[in-house]
Amino acid sequence: MDRDFVMKHVDHTLLKATSTYEQIEKLCDEAVEYKTASVCIPPSYVKRVADKYGDRLTICTVIGFPLGYSTTVVKKAETIDAINNGATEIDMVVNLGWVKDGLFDKVEEEIRTLKQVTGDKILKVIVETCYLTEEEKVKLCKAVTSAGADFIKTSTGFGTGGATLEDVELFKEHVGENVRIKASGGIRTKEDIENYINAGADRIGASGAVKVYQ
Repeated sequence: MDRDFVMKHVDHTLLKATSTYEQIEKLCDEAVEYKTASVCIPPSYVKRVADKYGDRLTICTVIGFPLGYSTTVVKKAETIDAINNGATEIDMVVNLGWVKDGLFDKVEEEIRTLKQVTGDKILKVIVETCYLTEEEKVKLCKAVTSAGADFIKTSTGFGTGGATLEDVELFKEHVGENVRIKASGGIRTKEDIENYINAGADRIGASGAVKVYQ
């Protein structure tokens, strides 16, 4: 695949707890140079990055990350703050306890609440596939679709496993036509990236995509 085509599908990502501004700035400079779809960065850096880079970058950040069990009120406040600081894409983590309790109506309502806040901005829903049964994955596809989110995303990258091609294919089969797929977690090589795009992932969350295409 052509490098420029691939980069349009990459959320250039750095979410480690110890991430410094110097590292974030390097990430952003690379994103500008390679024209990635976005940078995905910790909420605490969003305003500083927005102030420096302006419209040269699309800024994505994470909500309820990485465990997902913050209350909906907290996730909503996080989302409002992130948007006010300059984020235009939000990657939220679902409440996995609710999933395990079978409370998919509550999961759906939380997603819908955050989509109401994001409005015309992009909301991606991280479902953390490594902890889910196939039945739970299918039900989450339906919840994400019904709630009006823009993407379903495989993983935080901080769980016990990351993306798999099988999960992308499962999502493709069960999400609505307006929901796109983001594969994230453990995607490190050109072959991985291109295989996920070919499988139907519209976005790839990766920290090393730029490096492997240099």
